[in-house]
Amino acid sequence: MTLNRREFIKWMSASAGVAAVAGCATTGGPSAGRVVVIGAGYAGATAAKYVRMWAPDIEVTLVERNNEFISCPISNLVLGGSKTIADITIGYGGLDKYGVKRVRDDAVAVDPVKREVRLASGATLGYDRLIVSPGIDFGYEKIPALNTAPAQERILHAWKAGAQTVALRKQLEAMRDGGVYALSVPLAPFRCPPGPYERACQVAFYFKARKPKSKVLILDANPDVVSKKGLFMAAWNGPYKGIVEYRPAMELQDVDLKTNTAIFIGERVRADVLNVVPSQTAGQIAHRAGVVTANNLWCGVNWLTMESVAQPNIHVLGDATLSAPLMPKSASMANQHAKVAAAAVIALIRNQPVNTQPMMINTCYSFMDDKNVAHVASVHAYDAAQKTMTVVKGAGGLSGKANEIEGAFAMGWARNIWADTLA
Repeated sequence: MTLNRREFIKWMSASAGVAAVAGCATTGGPSAGRVVVIGAGYAGATAAKYVRMWAPDIEVTLVERNNEFISCPISNLVLGGSKTIADITIGYGGLDKYGVKRVRDDAVAVDPVKREVRLASGATLGYDRLIVSPGIDFGYEKIPALNTAPAQERILHAWKAGAQTVALRKQLEAMRDGGVYALSVPLAPFRCPPGPYERACQVAFYFKARKPKSKVLILDANPDVVSKKGLFMAAWNGPYKGIVEYRPAMELQDVDLKTNTAIFIGERVRADVLNVVPSQTAGQIAHRAGVVTANNLWCGVNWLTMESVAQPNIHVLGDATLSAPLMPKSASMANQHAKVAAAAVIALIRNQPVNTQPMMINTCYSFMDDKNVAHVASVHAYDAAQKTMTVVKGAGGLSGKANEIEGAFAMGWARNIWADTLA
């Protein structure tokens, strides 16, 4: 399927029309339905906002353990030193004006028969439709030495932006000039951002300016760079030549905590700062809700509605989903999942037909330093024959090279998606 400019404008206009009609619902009568959303990341917060914005007569309760939103996109710049954690932290108060009920708690169980969510506090929330946006958890069981809390506090992943991001930055600052930072990258698929290759660039940017004798070692379990290969290689062989070393097919087996050594088949690599990103799976509440369907890792969904293929009335969004072909686990896609789900949930509650031709647009930016940025973009359309989202040929694109103009675009994108999600 190809999408020309006229068709794209037509689709956008149709989408806006649906939103406008849905938004005309009144707020004075009884609730038309109850929606509970678990997780307030890019997918969950967006879904909660848009259900209320498009259908104010539907009650929405958002369950989130954290008091603030911290963005994974841009978080690598904290490691590079050009941003602080405060720059990427946003409160959830903007959702209040839409009438989203916020509950600061942990969802610990789901009863799909009773349609109830049980919270850590002991309270329960009933729902007509449940939206689960659990993010990811880590496969520490595959790294025996790291399968304890003290070990995980020492050998950091910093893959969930927040305290570990700050802690990893402090490790880099404390490292001697001439030391080695080693980044262990898991086999795809994994959540991105924060992207591993962007992270390597950001650490190299910091080293080049402040610790020029130091090295960045990328230990990639994948057989090759899995995203923007040419653009990253240009950085590693250009401004970061002699600083960054890329080593593929390095699947981590374990870690020697005493010597800060990564253990591979037939090889051991010692580092001054060891940054291990474990393999990933859907967040635990997805497992407890019975919506994990693929390899005990990811959640299969009906792409027309984002409803679980395993449990009725439960919709799964974001990184936890079993990705469609060539669909990244990105913030852009999480935001798009949310809007498709919000429209579908409203239609299903009202016994109306759902959109049979959903489309999603993805853009991923990568910062090579503090200013020069490259992007990859794609458009995904529903294929009725394959019952999945497929890439629209001829749409999207890839940067020719990293440049400062795209650096401005990237920050504009970040501000816009933060506002779209939370403001």
